[in-house]
This record gives sequence, structure tokens and C-alpha cells, in this order.
Amino acid sequence: MRPLFGLLLVFAVCTFSLYLLSTQLPRSARRDARQSEEGEDPGPRVLKFPSDLEELRELSAFLQSYRGEHQAYVLLLFCSAYLYKQCFAIPGSSFLNVLAGALFGPWVGLVLCCVLASVGATCCYLLSRAFGKQLVVSYFPEKVAMLQKKVEDNRNSLFFFLLFLRLFPMTPNWFLNFSSPILNIPIVQFFFSVLIGLIPYNFICVQTGSILSSVTSLDDIFSWATVLKLLAIALVALIPGTLIKRFSRKRLRLDEPGGAHPGGAKKGT
Repeated sequence: MRPLFGLLLVFAVCTFSLYLLSTQLPRSARRDARQSEEGEDPGPRVLKFPSDLEELRELSAFLQSYRGEHQAYVLLLFCSAYLYKQCFAIPGSSFLNVLAGALFGPWVGLVLCCVLASVGATCCYLLSRAFGKQLVVSYFPEKVAMLQKKVEDNRNSLFFFLLFLRLFPMTPNWFLNFSSPILNIPIVQFFFSVLIGLIPYNFICVQTGSILSSVTSLDDIFSWATVLKLLAIALVALIPGTLIKRFSRKRLRLDEPGGAHPGGAKKGT
């Protein structure tokens, strides 16, 4: 009971802190002036996580405008929201990856997402080690046992096995984050496997966000320039997966009887 209480306490504190960040926005002089001219009330805007592309576009437009006067605050808000989702394994980080591409550009956004995903997943690892071991084993005994066997079978090539799991997940990424302390995976190997293993996924999302931010009509979406960019993104993202898959066939033990085949779970962080 005590571990569960500790986890809920940390979650409550982080949720309240993020709520304050998202509601107590510093005033924007230009926005207040424009709203005053239009006769609108320039009261505080409540931000929330986007749940679809339309909400993502609205949030992106607002933050791009707001970032002109409060760049540091937008960066702080984005990093806090991203780490919050990663720490507590809340679905929807793909929207934040796309948002990063729209706000910070393709390359800065990619570096930012890779670092935040790694730090957030490591925080999830630490939370599980401190509070969640008993909960994970109690609720997912079969999954833990299956993953434990796979880890032990590939202990000599553990880092490459972890990379394989990120690129071709046998189990969702959120579960791998929670269960890694139970599997005695060293935290350094865990961190760098997330940092490197999620580059293709983050790359696709961030590059897509940078393209969508420049699209103004349906004609832009179906233009040759946009199609070629998306094709290049897909090709570049396939390279790491191809290399790891070739290595895995030679060095990793993945097809044991009773084991799950890779690619059977959706990617989630």
C-alpha cells in the first residue's frame, strides 16, 4: 500500500505543477493589445494536451504566436509536458513530437524529443524501481516472466536486444520502461537504448510536424515537394531498423518456443 501511495503522491505533485504552468501563462503584450482592440477579454488561456490533429493545429498556432515574446516559457512548458507524459507512461507523446517539429524545426525538435524521451523514460524507470516493482509483478506476472526469459537469453548482447525492442517491440514501450528495473537492466544501457532506439520514430513525427506547419492548403499536401520529403523521411527512418534487424538475426535469440514475435505490439512511450 505504501508504494502505491508514494506513486500517487508523486503523480499528484507533478500534475498540479504542470497545471500551474499551463494556466498561469505570462501576459503577452501583443496578444492583449489585439484582443483589446477587438473588444475581447484577454484572460488567461487554459492549455491542454491535444487529442486530435485539429486541436494540435490550434495549440501549435497559439504557441508559435506566444513564443515570440516568451520563448523560454514555451520551451519550459513543452519540456514539462513531454516529461510528464513519459514519466507516467501516458499515451499521446506522438502529438508532442509533431508539435516539436512545428515549434522548433526539424533538427532542434528531433534532438529535443530524443533527449526528453530518454530522460522521461529514465524517470519512469526510477519511479518503478522506487514504487512500482510489486505492482508490475502483481498485475503482469506472465509478461514479466516472458520478458525476463528474453533478457536472460540475450544478456551477452543486452544493449542490442534493448535497441531491437525499441525498434520492433515485443511489448509496449511503457511496459518495458516499468519492468526494466525488475529485469535488472542497467540504467545507463536503458537510457542510451531509448535515446538511440527511438530516433526513427521521433524522426518521422518531428519531420512530419515541420512539414505540416508549412502546409496551408490541401494542394500543398499533395505537391511533389511534400511527397518527396515524406518519402525521404520514411527511407531514412528505415535504415537503423534494417541494420538492427540484420544484427539480431545473427546475434540475438528471439524465436524461442512460446515467445512473442516482434512487431506484435504498437509503439507507445
